Amino acid sequence: MPITLPIEDEANDLLNRDPFALLTAMLLDQQVPLERAFAAPRELADRLGRGLDPGELAAYDPDALVEVFSRKPALHRYPKSMAARVQTLARAISDDYDGDAAAVWKGATTGAELYRRVAALPGFGEQKAKIFVALLGKRLDVRPEGWREAAGSYGEEGTHRSVADIVDEESLGKVRSFKQEMKAAAKSAKTAKTAKTAKTAKTAKPAKTAKTAKPEPPNPTGAAG
Repeated sequence: MPITLPIEDEANDLLNRDPFALLTAMLLDQQVPLERAFAAPRELADRLGRGLDPGELAAYDPDALVEVFSRKPALHRYPKSMAARVQTLARAISDDYDGDAAAVWKGATTGAELYRRVAALPGFGEQKAKIFVALLGKRLDVRPEGWREAAGSYGEEGTHRSVADIVDEESLGKVRSFKQEMKAAAKSAKTAKTAKTAKTAKTAKPAKTAKTAKPEPPNPTGAAG
């Protein structure tokens, strides 16, 4: 089943046929709406006037690339830092995979190996790597043995946890709701932990201090001995 996000058809087409565009979208998917991140590669290609070639992007003038990202509407909430991250990713694909982004998953024979390869890419932490493994398996039929296990909960069938589970507006809404629930739960847990720490500090008994000897009263007669 191909990628059919609720974005423009041209943006979906690029994600389905260009592996580096797909990696770029996944990289950009943070601190912006999901659909904005996955539409960005097509907008970037339009602004560059050509396809997203990792080798060309790796050699692109960094300041010029920031300018491309920053043109209104900006491709990301943080155009400068994300332009740098995309260029770093392009260098990694160019250097480590000879410019072939698809080689990241084509050469993986197990889910664990696939996860390790994706997680090793610049900008891909544990969670992002698991989501990408799930996206490859659920939407692009990249399914080496153990891919669901490697993707963790994101690989489960019938869930709505990430972009891997989105096929239309309805499923996008379900994923949004899940993320909001997780964010609320994390906030609640943090608040409870803070309150518990404060309570512990308040009820802790202060350390006992050593008693000091009381001074002897003065001799009322002033006599010695």
